[in-house]
Amino acid sequence: MTALASLFLLAAALPAQLPLDAATLSRLPAASAALTAHGQTSQCDGVWLADLAAAAGLPTGDALRGSALRLAIVAEAADGYRVAFTLAEIDPKLGNRAVLVASRCNGKPLETRDGPLRLVVPGEVRAARSARQLLHLHVKQID
Repeated sequence: MTALASLFLLAAALPAQLPLDAATLSRLPAASAALTAHGQTSQCDGVWLADLAAAAGLPTGDALRGSALRLAIVAEAADGYRVAFTLAEIDPKLGNRAVLVASRCNGKPLETRDGPLRLVVPGEVRAARSARQLLHLHVKQID
């Protein structure tokens, strides 16, 4: 099979978006991470983005190779703000960058200005990729 044919088959099998509905999120393992933004630290709960991607059928672990290394997840917020993460970056066997899809912080559901979902990227110096009011997680092939 040629590289072009392999790329076509991979793209045909990919979901356009990752599901963010409560039923899907509740089936995934619970996770938590600290969010430090604007001088305040909160403990947030949700699911790992890597687990959500794997549950949606995106390649992970040893299957994450070749053209799959050019896959990205673009998070889109209600105000149009967008941030991106490659699958390799969030995969536990490659980049191992933790990204939390949070629904609660400090034991409470997120306030309207932040939720109902937000991304939490622990360890980043600035919380610029911890997008608030998360609406969509688009799956994109980087050319």
